[in-house]
Parts: sequence; C-alpha cells; structure tokens
Amino acid sequence: MRAQFWSFDVIFAMVIFGTALVLLTFVWFSVSTQFSVASGYGIEELQAQLQSLQRTILLQGNPPDWNSVINITNPSTWQNISIGLGNGKGNSISESKLMTLMALANYNTSTYQASKQMLGIGFDYYIIIKGQNINISIGKNPYANKATSVQAASMPVKLQGNNMLMHIEVWTNTTFGVG
Repeated sequence: MRAQFWSFDVIFAMVIFGTALVLLTFVWFSVSTQFSVASGYGIEELQAQLQSLQRTILLQGNPPDWNSVINITNPSTWQNISIGLGNGKGNSISESKLMTLMALANYNTSTYQASKQMLGIGFDYYIIIKGQNINISIGKNPYANKATSVQAASMPVKLQGNNMLMHIEVWTNTTFGVG
C-alpha cells in the first residue's frame, strides 16, 4: 500500500509542479521580452530627441532674432518660435539668446514646458555650459527630479569668444515598460 501511495501521488504532483513551472517560465520570458522591447523603444526615443536637440541648439532659431520677440510673461509671444542659440558663426552661441532661454526655462513651469516645445523635444532637458569662471544651467536637473532614464552628450561651443563645453541631458522620470 505504501508503494502505491508513493508512486501515484508523487508522479501526479510532479506533473502538476512541472506544468506550473513551464507555464511560469513561458510567462516570465514573454513579459521580459515585451518589457525589453518597450524599454528599448523609450531609450531610442530619448536618444533621437537628444541628437535632434544637439543639431538644433547651435542653429539661430526661427525667426533668427527670436530672443527679441519673446516676452517671458506673455504666452502669445511664444507662438511659432523655434529656439536656437547660434549666432551664425559655427559653434559660437549668442549670449542674449542664451540668457533669454535661461529666463524662459527657469521662470516657471509653463514657460519651461513652452521652452521644450520651442526646442522641439517632448522629454525634459538640462543644459549646462561650463568654461573658465562660467557655469550656466538651463532647465530641470534630472538628478534632483529623480530621473529614471537620462541620455547625455557634450559638445564644444564658444561664448563671447571663449571656449566652453555644453553638456546636454534629455531625461524622463517615467518608466519605460509594458503599457
């Protein structure tokens, strides 16, 4: 009697346990694959927006004198503006355009959101310009805002004839995953 109990019940339990293990493994790999595809798409989008911002930030913007058109406290002046910091001389940036972007991005939440649109990006951004005795930051710091994904790039620029380094970060605190 003992042998029958042992063999039949154990075999039945092993079949159930094995089936559950196979199903769990299948579900685990399926969810893991979906998550990595969705996560990869999100990172690719962050990278694409970073590259776009790198290209456009050194252009003059549209109109080329956009900084004289914008009134920080008047949203109607923010329409049909494309921000660029360039002054038309290679990687040289305009101090007045830089100060206007800094004021716009750092004034309040609505002006920051408008600056994202004018820069042509949907994610948050943080720009740091460093040089001898100069340290300018524009936008929202990803580390102070608990960013979950950050893409960054640096490029040399000139400001007032001095060599500087512009560090650009495009970031989000939204988790990329299966939606």
